[in-house]
Amino acid sequence: MDQIETTRGDSAHTAPGTIPGTTAIPAFSLQRHQSLALPVLIAVPHAGRHYPDALAGRLRHPREASLRLEDRFIDLVAKAVSRTTGAALLVAHAPRAMIDLNRSPDDVDWDMVVGGKPNQRARMAAGCRSRSGLGLVPRRLPGLGELWSTQLTAAELAERVAQVHEPYHATLAITLEALRDKWGAALLLDLHSMPPLGPKTGADPAADYVIGDRFGASCEGRVTMAALDWLAANGVRAAHNRPYAGGYGLDRHGNPARGIGALQLEVCRSLYLDLAMREPGVGLGGTVALVTGLVRRLAGEIAGGSAHWKQAAE
Repeated sequence: MDQIETTRGDSAHTAPGTIPGTTAIPAFSLQRHQSLALPVLIAVPHAGRHYPDALAGRLRHPREASLRLEDRFIDLVAKAVSRTTGAALLVAHAPRAMIDLNRSPDDVDWDMVVGGKPNQRARMAAGCRSRSGLGLVPRRLPGLGELWSTQLTAAELAERVAQVHEPYHATLAITLEALRDKWGAALLLDLHSMPPLGPKTGADPAADYVIGDRFGASCEGRVTMAALDWLAANGVRAAHNRPYAGGYGLDRHGNPARGIGALQLEVCRSLYLDLAMREPGVGLGGTVALVTGLVRRLAGEIAGGSAHWKQAAE
């Protein structure tokens, strides 16, 4: 029987990979079969639900902010798909409110940082995400306004980057390289969830899934089209790059020229959560089944007709 390796991001109580403000809670976990059964890594960067007391105490609207920032329970979908398919799985446990793993470490709103006063070059490096309030550390949300009652210190920001952001992306990169080395190619499926995009009925119903590939930069077109074709063949309303084309995870890790592709998959929360979109709902099983089929289709596309894939399929 194929064994599963589990890596927790906490090799010591204060080591990189431990959520700041805790002594033993890992910032993320990686599960992979020793045989690397599929050339696919599913990553869930916005799954974290562990809020240290010090962090939660500084949030102005802790319940509302956490619900809106999290990709609420999409990790349950990812874990079930990984168990069924054998795809490797990387799940964040540090919350997005603490640090957004789908943002560049340069994308900082420096007005949030006490005495940050970075040089002009650092300020210019900050992107449109931070200016909109959703940078490396989220600052504000529509309808809620400012999220924090106090500013962040430069030391706290550096700790979050060193203990969460850097080791998460290092683990992701190493795993993709291992998959590529075995299969000749690899795919990152960056899994997210989204609020409903609009009415699901009428002449132009809103999409339930969005495939993002950074407008072709992060993944070969044949792989993207395989995903869209599979969803369409299964009667799923899907969109391509609109309104979500992917973020830092795809920019950093997608490298089709080296045989590493990266796709972002957004799943509408109404599909798998309850009516209040707070807890798992009756549609969870159906969503798992659909994403399972998609992962298998993409694995076949990535591996193609290689001997490795033929052996795994037999």
